[in-house]
Amino acid sequence: MKTPFNIRAPSFDAHAIDETIRASLAAAGLDTTSGPMRGVTDTIRRALAASGMPMKEAVAVARGQVIDVVARVVTDRTEPARAQGVQPEDVRHTADGERARRPPMAEPPAAVGTFETSEYANRAGARSYKLYVPARVGALPPLLVMLHGCTQSADDFAAGTRMNRLADEHGLLVVYPEQASGANASKCWNWFKAQDQVRDAGEPSLIAGIVREVAARHGVDTRRIFVAGLSAGAAMAVILGQTYPELFTAVGAHSGLPYRSAHDIPSAMAVMKGGRSGMAGLTGSKGLQPVPGQDDARQRQIAQAVPTIVFHGDRDHTVQLSNGITIVQQASDAHSAAARGAPLRVSTQRGSRPGGRRYSRTVHADAAGRTRVECWTVHGAGHAWAGGSDSGSCTDASGPDASAEMLRFFLAVP
Repeated sequence: MKTPFNIRAPSFDAHAIDETIRASLAAAGLDTTSGPMRGVTDTIRRALAASGMPMKEAVAVARGQVIDVVARVVTDRTEPARAQGVQPEDVRHTADGERARRPPMAEPPAAVGTFETSEYANRAGARSYKLYVPARVGALPPLLVMLHGCTQSADDFAAGTRMNRLADEHGLLVVYPEQASGANASKCWNWFKAQDQVRDAGEPSLIAGIVREVAARHGVDTRRIFVAGLSAGAAMAVILGQTYPELFTAVGAHSGLPYRSAHDIPSAMAVMKGGRSGMAGLTGSKGLQPVPGQDDARQRQIAQAVPTIVFHGDRDHTVQLSNGITIVQQASDAHSAAARGAPLRVSTQRGSRPGGRRYSRTVHADAAGRTRVECWTVHGAGHAWAGGSDSGSCTDASGPDASAEMLRFFLAVP
């Protein structure tokens, strides 16, 4: 039989092609804007244009090197929407067929303090930041550093986490360093680069400089400075806890990655998907990627005993749950080593947010009963800030309130 050439070709899902190409190019770390790979760019542009995608979007896909994505909140497919209190109009479908929802919720009154932009610079470069100061603060207020995820901004992250509202309640300052698009096209903190994983260099030095500037200007209690973040911001928060343990009293990591778990884009993609982090020992140097400019003694000191709280969804397919588990293991091992090998006491509680997601909360306490590490696993949740507001991106309003729980953990640290 002759092959019929008049068979109609199937239609393409341009959005699915977009995501596939974006992830593939990022994993390979390819530059398709020049050199021998220029032909790849042209091919991609023609293919996407044929599928109906505008040409300017095709160019953007070809050039993208995103190692994190804007997340969506995905419900459990086994539960009907009505059973979760969601009306049909509250349910939407994403390009890949997943069902997503954003439950309606009442927004709190607007914060009443000041929220102003400043800039800090040192030899590593310059970064803008926004500082929220409540209308009423006492002497020596605490300071919380909030590090946004990829594609986000300070305003977006503040809105999504509603941390300024909590700052009003507790009388603390909140500073939001902002990644520059010139440093990363997707505004990701460069947690996966060796030069941004060490003290007194790169992005850690910039964020530490911002913190010191704010602390000096506003009379902050230097014994109560905390850092938290989402995704790439969480990975950078973990780095800051390790590189500046005398500056940061505690660390909060939501959907983040372990310390020095990658050294370039391909290794970052592998770790995000649950691959090996290259960190075999948590208190020794075996298995680590060498860091330029550090002597052997400094290389061996890789786990500082900093109180740490972790949130992670068990259906996070952007940064797999195994990364959050490794952060917990890092922190737990460090505290055990600091206590001369005495293991922390572990206990787990299970619960659920009324009308929302279930969770498991595991507490690692020392011999005196003080919580050193806390881990929240949010069941059915994806890559999004638990309990956040729909007014910001990458939030899951049906989860437990990560902002409130992190702040409760921070303020309880001795």
